[in-house]
Amino acid sequence: MNRLLVSALALAFGAVSASAQSLDDLNIQIHGYATQGFLYTTQNNILTTSSSSGSPAWTEAVLNVGAEPIPKLRVGVQGRYFLLGNYGNTITLDWAAGDYKVNDKFGVRFGKVKTPSGLFNDIQDIDPSYIWSLLPQSIYPISSRNSILAHYGGVVYGTLKLGQTMGKLEYRGFGGERSIGTDDGYFLAQREAGIVLPNGLNRAIYGAALHWKTPLRGLMVGASTIQNNATAPEATKGTLVGVYSVHSFNQPNYFVQYERGKFMVAGEYGKTAPMVFTIFPGIPPIWRPLDNREWYGMATYKLTGKLTAGLYDSQYFSKAVKLGPARYQKDWALAGRYDFNQYLYAKAEQHWVDGTSIGYDVDLNPNGLKPTTKLTILKIGVSF
Repeated sequence: MNRLLVSALALAFGAVSASAQSLDDLNIQIHGYATQGFLYTTQNNILTTSSSSGSPAWTEAVLNVGAEPIPKLRVGVQGRYFLLGNYGNTITLDWAAGDYKVNDKFGVRFGKVKTPSGLFNDIQDIDPSYIWSLLPQSIYPISSRNSILAHYGGVVYGTLKLGQTMGKLEYRGFGGERSIGTDDGYFLAQREAGIVLPNGLNRAIYGAALHWKTPLRGLMVGASTIQNNATAPEATKGTLVGVYSVHSFNQPNYFVQYERGKFMVAGEYGKTAPMVFTIFPGIPPIWRPLDNREWYGMATYKLTGKLTAGLYDSQYFSKAVKLGPARYQKDWALAGRYDFNQYLYAKAEQHWVDGTSIGYDVDLNPNGLKPTTKLTILKIGVSF
């Protein structure tokens, strides 16, 4: 699939020499941003940082370049430096894609493309575009953001007019391969149990999303789904080599958003029900059926031209886990963002977290996890 990506982009950029006479003809655009965050928790270390002592270990820098080599074709690439505690400290390729839009009804993207699932997945890589320091972790876990953001393959998309009384319907269909790196937060519990996937997990995915822009101005209702299965036959546990598999992974998400003037309200509900199993020679198979529910509701209001405030309630429940704090997470977040100018902004966010099912690891909490904690996040960013 990587060869497909390289070939597709080479073809797209190859059109430059055939059609463009100067850099101006390409309509080249360069954008990016950099952020520095600080985390503090009253109890528990979170997101693999030493947050109970105060941690500045959250740094990001993003650069993207786009060009239009021929009419209707846009090509671009985005790279990211990401450090969050023990996650990252690497430079990764967020996406690298060509986008050919025939008309409003049909277009296609190809390469490493953003996966258009949920309400925020395909914009969660753009920190300057929203108020939150952390999007609701029940559905958009930052520990796996680089993995769930994009896939190798393609997306078809378009907008269909439903008449003056029915609004518009935006559709997206996608397929290809998703790659989850061995250091992804998804595998944190496995790593701490001594199970390592040296090559990560690559899996074929396909899905679709519908966004209905209703006749009521500002109201959008939508749904998306992802289907995929994966097997990693080279999982290791000490000297043993075994198999790690995820089967029947289903992610239907339903969402709604309403915007009017300075006010925005949104909500999303998701469900995951995979069967995870690990097999090593001489050891009974480890079966882990999951039945998770995740949802959030949020609202934001632009208080002044430079100051925006927001609130959300994010909740996650795993029905396969025994009763107790590890079964759930309930997270109330109160956020504020101040834009000093078009380039410089600051965010402040307070979380009240009940439950320990998301964001915690055993190694950085050797004395055990407390059932509740308060998380304070301060972040400053510059964009261009």
